Amino acid sequence: MVAVTETFARYAATIRHADLPAEVEARTRFLILDLVGNMVRGGVEAESSPPLRAAARAMGLGHGQAAVFGEAARWSPAGAALLNGAYAHSLDFDDTHAAGSLHPGAPVIPAALAAAEMCGAKGADVIAAIVAGYEVTNRLAVALPAGDHYDRGYHPTATCGAFGGAAAAARVMGLNEAQIADAFGIVLSQAAGSLQFLANGAWTKRWQVGWAAMAGLSAALLAREGFRGAAQAMEGKAGFLSAYAPNPIPQRAIRNLGGEFELMETAVKPYPSCRYGHASVDAALALRAEHGLRPEEIEAVTMGLPNKGMLLVGAPLEYKQHPKNTVDGQFSGPFVVACALGHGHFGWDSYARMDDPVLRALMPKVTCVEDPEVQAEFPRNMSGKLTIRARGQEFTKFVVVPKGEPGNFLTEAELRAKFHGLSDQVLGADRAAALADAVLGLAGAADVNAMMRLGSTLGAEPAARLAGE
Repeated sequence: MVAVTETFARYAATIRHADLPAEVEARTRFLILDLVGNMVRGGVEAESSPPLRAAARAMGLGHGQAAVFGEAARWSPAGAALLNGAYAHSLDFDDTHAAGSLHPGAPVIPAALAAAEMCGAKGADVIAAIVAGYEVTNRLAVALPAGDHYDRGYHPTATCGAFGGAAAAARVMGLNEAQIADAFGIVLSQAAGSLQFLANGAWTKRWQVGWAAMAGLSAALLAREGFRGAAQAMEGKAGFLSAYAPNPIPQRAIRNLGGEFELMETAVKPYPSCRYGHASVDAALALRAEHGLRPEEIEAVTMGLPNKGMLLVGAPLEYKQHPKNTVDGQFSGPFVVACALGHGHFGWDSYARMDDPVLRALMPKVTCVEDPEVQAEFPRNMSGKLTIRARGQEFTKFVVVPKGEPGNFLTEAELRAKFHGLSDQVLGADRAAALADAVLGLAGAADVNAMMRLGSTLGAEPAARLAGE
């Protein structure tokens, strides 16, 4: 039996900031910056945020000193992990890991930050803890493997992310190997997340990721206090890998752990939607610009996807061609391509234009198909192919590596531009700039308190009505 749990526990207990390769350390700070922008905007923008806040208060999670990005109110550490995790995933603009088919940052970073506020951890230790959390999350996903996990209806961001959140929070708290193994055994009982949200655009996708962050923090705290967790949480007969997928590859989880970093295989999204549609958005924008295509000239569009991409953004086609709400749009290949072709732009503001006549005319013209060339690139690349019929001609573009992937990563300037596009409206440009500087300077910070204060709003809560108040 491959000792996955023990190996991960030892890794998380011993990882040190000083030992991280420079490129890994820098990339981690970029990933934190990207997620912070999502958290700041997600609490204000997402329609699910007001009832989530109200429910969290009703559960007693509103009493404490922990910070939630974009808010003036303070929360309990568990409440902060829950809300920051849910906000991070609410826009579907957070980072992605292609081979694991998940979003590692949303459950990991909020758990680490909540733990850091509790114990006054140094910025360097928080960075090391977040690396550990990404490695556990991503490596578990590829060991399942993610495709089999999806086929069983699980949402790996929430299931694998709970373990990553536990690893990150436990490392921030300075737990030893045995305690971290206990934390894994505890969070095993909380690893949950269903893809059924796809049936009606439910808000459970966001909530279950926030719950994973809170579960990770809770598991670490229980372990710190001596609570006993299940042994062999990952590789055991009823452990995570065997129970959640039919043909796991346990050795894949720990292969060259500490020598290779799955964190470096994490991508950042330039567009706020499911990552499977991004290559086609790149292609649509490029073809529109190259050929001067106008929406009224377009007769038909074929969007080539990998099999797993079809599951999320391509089928059932009739439903995807007629999205009814933001979640529908985030998982609609026809919608994201129509935005790019119709307006030459796809950003968070595009969802407010979902009923725009130009988009509604274009979406039924977009057909999604499983493309053999695209499938051959998966999961190495989240590629896409777009073919447009217009002017009696066909225009095709195959994007192998979409913008934001590790091989085509955003520059610091592009990351800051994305961050400001999300944060300025909530915090103001000057405060947002100071927050960005604080995140990127986290390695030298004595603690995270100043950074978390900058991420809070100065005035009242966001204007959205808080149900139950």
